[in-house]
Amino acid sequence: MFPNFIPTPMKLELNEQQKMIRKMVREFAEKEIAPVAADLDKTGEYPTKILKKMAELGLLGIIIPTEYGGAGLDIISYVTIIEEISRKCASTGVITSVHNSLVSYPIMKHGTDEQKKKYLPLLAKGEKIGAFAGTEPNAGSDLGAMQTKADLKGDHYVINGDKCFITSGDKAGIFIVFAVTDKSAGSKGISAFIVEKETPGFKVGSLFDKMGINANHVTELIFENMKVPKENLLGKEGEGFKIALATLDGGRIGIAAQAVGIAQAALEESIEYAKQRQQFGRPIAQFQAIQWMIADMATRIEAARYLVYNAAYTKDKGERFSKEAAMAKLFASETAMDTVVKAVQIHGGYGYTKEYTVERLFRDAKITEIYEGTSEVQRMVIAGSLLR
Repeated sequence: MFPNFIPTPMKLELNEQQKMIRKMVREFAEKEIAPVAADLDKTGEYPTKILKKMAELGLLGIIIPTEYGGAGLDIISYVTIIEEISRKCASTGVITSVHNSLVSYPIMKHGTDEQKKKYLPLLAKGEKIGAFAGTEPNAGSDLGAMQTKADLKGDHYVINGDKCFITSGDKAGIFIVFAVTDKSAGSKGISAFIVEKETPGFKVGSLFDKMGINANHVTELIFENMKVPKENLLGKEGEGFKIALATLDGGRIGIAAQAVGIAQAALEESIEYAKQRQQFGRPIAQFQAIQWMIADMATRIEAARYLVYNAAYTKDKGERFSKEAAMAKLFASETAMDTVVKAVQIHGGYGYTKEYTVERLFRDAKITEIYEGTSEVQRMVIAGSLLR
C-alpha cells in the first residue's frame, strides 16, 4: 500500500553521556545519601552536608550554563539526576529540583545579564540555595489571588505580605518572590523579584511540621516593608504570573522525576522483601497475589518514567511542554502513591513500622500529588491543552 514507506525506529533511550551521569549519581546516592536518609527523616535535619557534596559534583548547577559555573546539562540528564537522588532521599530530591528548576531556570530565562552574572554562579556552586516564593495562605492553586504587594518607591520596591509552604525557606539565600504591583490588572499585575535573604524586612516564619519529606524544611516567609532594589525585578512589571506558570511547568517535570524515584525505591524494597519473607513454607514472591502487585508496580513505573523522559525531551527541543509536563506529573505522582500502598501491603505489618524503608516512602509519596500543582490542576492543564 505504501511501497516507498520506510519505518523510522523509535526508542526512548539515554545516550552514553546521560547513562554515565545516571551511573555517577546513582553511586553517589548509594554511598552518601542512603546511609543517612532514615536519620534525616527522623531528626528533620536539613541535608546541608549532602548538598555541599552535590555542589562539588555540579548537581546544584545542573542546567546552568558553563559560562556561569554550571554543568550546562540537558533536561533529560536533569530528570535522571532527580530520580536517582529521590530514590534514596525524597527530601534531597525536591530541594535539588526546586533549586534548579524553580530558581536557576527563571533567572536563566528571564534575568538580565547583570542578574545572571550575579546570581547564577552562587546557585551553581551551592554557595546559596534557591527557593521559590509564590504560595500564600489564600493563594495556592490560584496564584492570581495572591495578596503580597510591591510598591515602587524611587529606586526600590517596598514589599509587604507573607508566603507559606516554601521549600528551603529557612536555609535558602536567594528567593524568587512574586507580588502584586498593579492590583487593578488582576493576574497581569503580578511581578517577580529576586530577593536575597539578607534584605531588610525579610523574615522567616514558622517551620511546618509535615507528614513526610521531613529533611526538607518548609516555612512561612514574612515581608515587612522589605526594600528590594529596582534592578532585582525579574522580567518586566506585570510578567510575574506568566513567569510563574512557565517556571512551574518545568518544575513539574522535576517533581514527576522525584515521584518515579520514590516509586522505584518502593518496588526495589518490595522485590527484596518478597524474596526473603517466608510464609506457608516458601517465599511470598512465589504467591501469585504478590507477583501481580509487583508486575503492576513495575509496569506503571516504566510508563511514568517514559512520560517524564518525553516531557524532558519536549522541553529540550524548545517546544511547548505544558501538557507533557502535566501528564508526567499527574501519572508519576499517582503511580508513586499506588506503588507505595502496594509496597506497604507486601511488607504486611512490618511495612507499617519505621523499621522498614517503605513506611518512609509511603509518607514521602503523598506530597508529589499536591505540590507544584495538585493532580486536579494537572487534569485542568491537560484538558485545557486538548480542548482549546
